[in-house]
Amino acid sequence: MNSLTATNEVAVLNPGNLLRKAAPVCALLVLVADQISKLWVREGLLLGESIPQGGVLRITHMANPGIIFGFPAPSAVSVLLSVAAIVVFIFMYRAYVSSDSRLLNVGVGLFIGGSLGNLVDRIAFGSVTDFIDVGMQDALVRTTFNLADVCIIAGIILFGIFFVRYRLREMTKST
Repeated sequence: MNSLTATNEVAVLNPGNLLRKAAPVCALLVLVADQISKLWVREGLLLGESIPQGGVLRITHMANPGIIFGFPAPSAVSVLLSVAAIVVFIFMYRAYVSSDSRLLNVGVGLFIGGSLGNLVDRIAFGSVTDFIDVGMQDALVRTTFNLADVCIIAGIILFGIFFVRYRLREMTKST
């Protein structure tokens, strides 16, 4: 084994290098799981159909043409906002990637994977497939969302926790 090969092997096995690959791997896993779950719903349920018929938690096939919380927006706006959010998170990730934080990598991976999952729906179908239906039986408000939405929110929360911890560490270093 020459020194160049040994150096490359050490670089590949370096935990920091492996951890930096966690964000794209996490994003890919979320994207695949999200698209499989939405395909299952689109193929298995008619639009508006629910299983079970009643209850607090149901699987209901819904098409959401809007943006966050179903807020109406032209399709071009919803696609552009999705792409802009992904780009912003990539830039934030690049700014902090040297910290080798699991919270950062998983948070960004969840956010980007979920955002890409909904973006694929917007481009392919003109709306996002939602199916996790939560609410009381006779309540006026029920909410319907999907796996991508859960991952987006979880990613934002994890990134927020990372950022607060990072800033606190930076503040204690400077004092």
